Amino acid sequence: MKKFLGLEFGSTRIKAVLIDEKHATASSGDYTWKSSFENGVWTYPLEEAWVGLKAALRGVEGREDVAGVGVSGMMHGYLAFDKDWKLLTPFRTWQNTMTAQSAEELTNLFGFNIPQRWSIAHLYQAILNGEEHISRVAHITTLAGYIHHALTGVNAVGVGEASGMFPIDDATGKYNEAMLDKFDAHIAAKNLPWKIRDVLPTPLMAGKNAGTLTKEGAALLDGLLAEGVPFAPPEGDVGTGMTATNAVAPRTGNVSAGTSIFAMVVLERPLKNIHPEIDIVATPEGRPAAMVHCNNCTNDINAWVGMLRETAEMFGAKVSTGDLYTMLYKKSLEGAADCDGVLVYNYMAGESVTHLDSGRPLVMRRPDSSFTLANFMRSQIYGTMATMCIGMELLHEENVAIDSLTGHGGLFKTPGVGQRYMAAACKAPVTCMETAGEGGPYGMALLAAYMVCREAGESLSDYLKNKVFAGAKGVTLAPDEADVKGFEAYLANYTAGLAAEEAAVKAF
Repeated sequence: MKKFLGLEFGSTRIKAVLIDEKHATASSGDYTWKSSFENGVWTYPLEEAWVGLKAALRGVEGREDVAGVGVSGMMHGYLAFDKDWKLLTPFRTWQNTMTAQSAEELTNLFGFNIPQRWSIAHLYQAILNGEEHISRVAHITTLAGYIHHALTGVNAVGVGEASGMFPIDDATGKYNEAMLDKFDAHIAAKNLPWKIRDVLPTPLMAGKNAGTLTKEGAALLDGLLAEGVPFAPPEGDVGTGMTATNAVAPRTGNVSAGTSIFAMVVLERPLKNIHPEIDIVATPEGRPAAMVHCNNCTNDINAWVGMLRETAEMFGAKVSTGDLYTMLYKKSLEGAADCDGVLVYNYMAGESVTHLDSGRPLVMRRPDSSFTLANFMRSQIYGTMATMCIGMELLHEENVAIDSLTGHGGLFKTPGVGQRYMAAACKAPVTCMETAGEGGPYGMALLAAYMVCREAGESLSDYLKNKVFAGAKGVTLAPDEADVKGFEAYLANYTAGLAAEEAAVKAF
């Protein structure tokens, strides 16, 4: 029986998921890691990426039957290499908010929103900064693109991943030619020894063969995978999240909620206006999609849960991590629908949606608020999605239609809690499937299966609808009217209180 392997370099875990021909998970492994803030930059060491990948692979049983592999990773960011693929500067992740000037200038130049975390924004900011390495740049890519090249020798990324590096032309599935020319003309006075076309990886549509595991690549993995296995185009966590939730067709959407949170809606038509809060990216098939991306989601909850665990252990209590999260999430259901004036700002990092370049985690309440565990935990969970919902309101103003919204990621692991609040926040039914907690690597495994198993002319959308999710089990929750009103009240307080968050950033 053929099996397909999805590898993902997530924000907190490096994961490997093996699926069978029926697209069911057969085995998995993982490795925990985290970013560090070094010299003003959020980064991960690439050496640890390889340690973690091998550790995750060792946890996967049945690797010898793999018929297709795909690599996914944190979308966006900046990895710059010289002609010999030597890293020129530490990996700059999506968490960094250091490119405000370049993002604004490029948005004006292109007439197209360029977010701070996009690769082209980082490259241009490095040019504006006069950074020494710029003259030696031969390749820029993403984390998934780097791993894929090291394993296969092919310098390519999936079109969805490419759309977080440089704008994509919807008609061709390639980089926008007019914008490439504008960029080169704009930096011509810098007299750099390269053109932008020279340094970007090649975009590839889903279903294309993106190379095979080379002898050198197999050696990097200590022989854990066999030389010659084919690789699908590497995708970012946005594209794999769409795939894992069957949200690649127009009017479908998904919300990925883990260390970061983002909502994706596949568009029927272009937006009327440019919104700095909304990215226009591509599905793995090259369809345009609107994304509201926020840097902060569950990190602050994780810190509070750790402190609550420490408190419980002082009294000799022993509880598993999973049970602790489940109990606290369920406790939140007892809280007031508007959290009774308890506000949580989970800003470990800055947020472009609310125009803050850095963050300070903050809990705030009125003197007459009922500061109970239930209200606090409900506010914690509301806070994970509040900033995203500020951006989502712009899609409502653009009359973007959403027929279905699927949730995946750690926020949805406790049934009926995060899903219920998300439905109220987005004012749309939210579906969670059995794979809700592990969207990324599972979605990448599906893309590998699609590459190998698809029929001639079969679209990814049809493959997912007819062969993967036709009998999938899921639970759909419609918005509860009381929850909707409660979240609206919470969001109004949250928006007004952003002045306090801004003041905290300036003062502390």
